[in-house]
Amino acid sequence: MHLKCSRRQDQLKAINIGNKETEQVRSFKYLGSTVNTDSKIEEEIKERIALGNKAFFANKKIFQSKLISENAKLKLYFSVIRPVVTYACETWILKETITNRLMVFERKILRKTFGPTYENGSWRIKTNEELEKLMKHENIIKLRQSTKARMIWSY
Repeated sequence: MHLKCSRRQDQLKAINIGNKETEQVRSFKYLGSTVNTDSKIEEEIKERIALGNKAFFANKKIFQSKLISENAKLKLYFSVIRPVVTYACETWILKETITNRLMVFERKILRKTFGPTYENGSWRIKTNEELEKLMKHENIIKLRQSTKARMIWSY
């Protein structure tokens, strides 16, 4: 199997090496990340978000338990779900739509984890500002930016 990166949309061609033939592909998985010919990461992000949802629902009882403190739930989120979603995020080129999709995912998980707020005799969902305050302003996009900066400065 081999991947040819080009701006032109060529037909897929096989390469013969000795008496072995390798097929050309448009994308493949390498170390858990999808590599493709057009360098688009939208499919990778969708897959990462789906894996994050799986991680949440596999631990849903723990995340929604009233016996576990908010601090413990946050630590669990930071150590179980976020690494699944942000795996190889240093290589992502974030566009506005992808940034929004990641932020929506994170807020959705946090709202499911912490539940609604009882205020003035009625229940309401937590606002984005309340969620940011809960996380001490360390959202998923800021994590990605700091990770990328650390990667650049380590060379």
